[in-house]
Amino acid sequence: MQTSQQWVSYFKENLEIKRINWQQPATITDAERKTILKSLQAWQLGETSDGKNLIRASSIYAEKIDDPYYIKAVQLFIKEEQKHGNNLGTYLDLIGEPRIKKEWGDSLFRKVRYLNTSMEWWTLAVIAVESTAQIFYQSLKDATKCNLLKEICTDILIDEVEHIRFQQERLSILFYSKNLFARKCSYYFYRHFFLATSILVWVAHKKVFSAGGNNFSKYLRKMKFKCNRTVGRLKPDDKEYVRSEKYDVRFL
Repeated sequence: MQTSQQWVSYFKENLEIKRINWQQPATITDAERKTILKSLQAWQLGETSDGKNLIRASSIYAEKIDDPYYIKAVQLFIKEEQKHGNNLGTYLDLIGEPRIKKEWGDSLFRKVRYLNTSMEWWTLAVIAVESTAQIFYQSLKDATKCNLLKEICTDILIDEVEHIRFQQERLSILFYSKNLFARKCSYYFYRHFFLATSILVWVAHKKVFSAGGNNFSKYLRKMKFKCNRTVGRLKPDDKEYVRSEKYDVRFL
């Protein structure tokens, strides 16, 4: 498990890595455009959030636990997400398609984010959405023959691995700070929330998931696996803790 300061160093270094060759052409067939465009525009919009509500929640939390590096780590995490949005936006520009300013799924998520000041629920939501993003971008990559778009997806997929680990470690800290009863209640809520988010994202982007080789059953199996690999690793009855600085946490 890394400290917040270590995460700051990681994000700074990772933001300097360039994995996309922008000199190659942006090619997309009419059939691909018909299948992926709406989802591509929706995810581009979602990735460009300014993150002010997450920063607000993380600032309150970081002050409470006296960890100023955590705020910086979250800000760099958001910056990396915005990089994804900018790359997707540049691709849309290159193929002559607009960047949309409103989409129902994004609007719903923004309303929920606005009302949420809990670091715990923020962290859980990000884990669930980032897990669906892994399947989405792999599906998008498999659904196109455009090498530029494939490289954009690969760059995002590489980043998402550490994004989930960053949030997973924080959720572990928050989870094991609870008493036994609260841990049990939270654990089952986490799993149901994860499943509900998975279904919602499928409904919104099933054309891309299907084009990438995933029917609903296959998609759901993958999401259940990701749920078990993230929130499923938390053990409500586990009393084995590792003390890390000021917090009792359990290594994942």
